[in-house]
Amino acid sequence: MNRFFDDLGERWVAAAGRRSARIDAPSLDAKVALELLDLARVAAHTQERRFAPLSCFMAGVASERLRAAKGGLDEAGTAEFILEVRQELEKEYPPPGTIGC
Repeated sequence: MNRFFDDLGERWVAAAGRRSARIDAPSLDAKVALELLDLARVAAHTQERRFAPLSCFMAGVASERLRAAKGGLDEAGTAEFILEVRQELEKEYPPPGTIGC
């Protein structure tokens, strides 16, 4: 996606290596990144702002669990999965200033 995330992926690989584990560098698809940013925005406006990063962490865990359960979930499927839950949250917690409009 960009150099920061490429570098971050390599840091995860190195940290895993220091724990005697070998992992592929995690990467971030642009569509998935946009969905995560939107999820963070919604979470920040529905609960405490500090819940936004934790919501994205949970989305990543849930996406990996879905990938393991279904086998072969691609990046577009991951983005759709996150979008579905974000839209549910937006319906339950409309953005400020939109109630009664």
